[in-house]
Amino acid sequence: MALTEAQVQKLNIQFKGIPPEEIISWAVKHAETPVVTTNFRPYEVAILHAVSGVRNDIPVVWCDTGYNTPKTYKHAEELIEKLSLNVKLYVPKQTTAHRDAVMGIPQIDDPRHAVFTEQVKLEPFKRAMAEFKPDVWFTNLRKGQTAHRDSLDILSLSKDGVLKVSPFYHWNDTQLDTYLKKYNLPNEHNYFDPTKVLENRECGLHS
Repeated sequence: MALTEAQVQKLNIQFKGIPPEEIISWAVKHAETPVVTTNFRPYEVAILHAVSGVRNDIPVVWCDTGYNTPKTYKHAEELIEKLSLNVKLYVPKQTTAHRDAVMGIPQIDDPRHAVFTEQVKLEPFKRAMAEFKPDVWFTNLRKGQTAHRDSLDILSLSKDGVLKVSPFYHWNDTQLDTYLKKYNLPNEHNYFDPTKVLENRECGLHS
């Protein structure tokens, strides 16, 4: 789906306050190769439930860094089964054990941190996007998460021109808690991202 920045801005005005399911239905109707990405962090269940409720066969790209907590892995398996997700798993080319032996998890001021982030997060993501070549990319980006994400909206264009659709962009945690309760959906807050030091630091995929 090819849209200009002006068209995206106009649609964002129209979509503000519209239920996520309607936004997703609109995007699916116009998409040729949609995907949804997830890392099974807190509240990811909302986007997975909403998208799979509109179209269940959409590829769910999971780039697993290999450093998730046991609770996150159990949560992921629960959601995959509960929502019948069409998960496509992507992992780093080097095992976690190998990396731990030669590098470990570098601190943010360590020159190796950029290499680490590329290995565990960016390379698997780029590989997934190169294979699926999506024109629509569903995400659970929300306003207030990072400074960069505050500059986005429900719809935004990636560097490669892919239309990013974040139907819960204007929702806060309280609203999402209500959504999860309404649909009896589980959530898991025990989550670890090895590429971040602070929760509000951008991970690199959306910058």
